[in-house]
Amino acid sequence: MSRAAEETNRRMLRARDAMDRDYARPLDVPALARIAHVSEAHFARTFRATFGETPHRYLQRRRVERAMFLLRETDRSVTDICFDVGFGSPGTFSRTFRDIVGRSPRAYRKEAVAASVPTCFTMAWTRPSG
Repeated sequence: MSRAAEETNRRMLRARDAMDRDYARPLDVPALARIAHVSEAHFARTFRATFGETPHRYLQRRRVERAMFLLRETDRSVTDICFDVGFGSPGTFSRTFRDIVGRSPRAYRKEAVAASVPTCFTMAWTRPSG
């Protein structure tokens, strides 16, 4: 792998790590491109080529993964969880959750049973496929 490709990968990983860490904050392509120290167009194109999905979709999936955990493990309202994971409206949250998981947040909560297995297994088993 060339030095330039390694540097590009490092920059994309830096932005993805920021999304993993700060998923609940408002993050958009301009902010992520600044983190990666590249132009917005280059960032969006390179992120998709590197990780197989757009930055926006990756961030949505991370938020939904966190919401899935909160729906399984807490009794907080769906609306509270929606805002806590970074969505701006319950409607967008429900639509995105259904697109990624295949059912509504309320249906997911009803069907999800917190099993007595290690969290890492539960997370791997329940991770949305994208």
